[in-house]
Amino acid sequence: MRRAPARRLATALLAISTLVPLTLIAPPAQAVPPRPAAAASADPYADDCPPHGLDPALVARLDEAIEGTRQETGTPGVIVGLWMPGRGSYIRATGVADTATGAPMTPGLNMRIGSETKTFTATAVLELVDDGLVGLDDPISDYLDGVPDGEHITVRQLAEMRSGLFSYSADPDFVQALLSDPTRPFTPQELLAYAFRHPNVFAPGAQFQYSNTNYILLGLLVEKLSGVPLADFLRERVTGPAHLHRTFLPKGAEFPEPHAHGYTNQTLSGAVADTTDWNPSWGWAAGAVISDLRDLHRWAKVVATGTLLTPETQAEREKFITVPGYDGAGYGLGLFETHGWIGHNGSLPGYESVTVYLPEQDATMVILINTDILHDGFEPSTLFARAITSIITPDHVYELPAEG
Repeated sequence: MRRAPARRLATALLAISTLVPLTLIAPPAQAVPPRPAAAASADPYADDCPPHGLDPALVARLDEAIEGTRQETGTPGVIVGLWMPGRGSYIRATGVADTATGAPMTPGLNMRIGSETKTFTATAVLELVDDGLVGLDDPISDYLDGVPDGEHITVRQLAEMRSGLFSYSADPDFVQALLSDPTRPFTPQELLAYAFRHPNVFAPGAQFQYSNTNYILLGLLVEKLSGVPLADFLRERVTGPAHLHRTFLPKGAEFPEPHAHGYTNQTLSGAVADTTDWNPSWGWAAGAVISDLRDLHRWAKVVATGTLLTPETQAEREKFITVPGYDGAGYGLGLFETHGWIGHNGSLPGYESVTVYLPEQDATMVILINTDILHDGFEPSTLFARAITSIITPDHVYELPAEG
């Protein structure tokens, strides 16, 4: 059964009444810590985007599967990129970017990528671990005040979704506030206020529960330790060294052209709405980043192989914890693994994405769509990813469960 829009937003995503203050220990007046010179070296992926065709019969099967899934799910438009060294690559955009004008979906469009943002925020935190400014097993209370049971919740537990903190996106008042005025801005402190008025769901480390609250705290941790806004840190230490030229954390609702329009039924009435100009500040460090196909192609391998981190820290990142109900899948530090594919997906009203890398075959898959409307309980991005990998990597089929 498909969930009511407001309930689904509360359980799948990332608003203010009684504000619970989160006191930051005074941030040092310092610039973004410099990275070693190696991180600023020549782009190792400079020639990775020109397409080289797969076998024509395989292309035909992929075309048919993608278009069939698009029609079945009612997805307006989809962008798919596949890079399979030794076999070829495949880039396809089909459907429309704007249902009002009929403008076609094209590979170069900017897209909102939702919870893929967590891969960038976690990378920022892990760089600070490599800098010696924070330890993964330090309690968050060493750096931020006001976190319920913060003296027992570690930085690692925040990143791997085992803190026990209530997710603000599951608070009914937050959902009401967001859907009543989806263009309004939210501050991180407002978001945390919704979370902290609820008791913690479980003791730190006892269970796994996906909570956007964790990554709002990690974003604030980055700002506290670096002394600069998260968006600036990501640009100077993450997206810059990774040579991602069209990936950024917006301040508000800005959305550079060209971009696709997004469509959702997560509205108070349940009617489908155009979400293009909705303000994603409610997602901030957990879900607000904008990117495109080319950048995500680069990022998939960077984040999965630890290009920006020391081998020791990347090894910590890849300690995937089995997630109950997710057969063959596990969650690490802002990264998941499903049947060999490593990366993350994303969903926010109007947009979904998947960016994953398969080390066994040095393969990358990126999927970008302009709807988040469930189909038979499944996120449409999951259905696209499953259909594609069933053809291209039948021994490694991307699979995530339907929403309950």
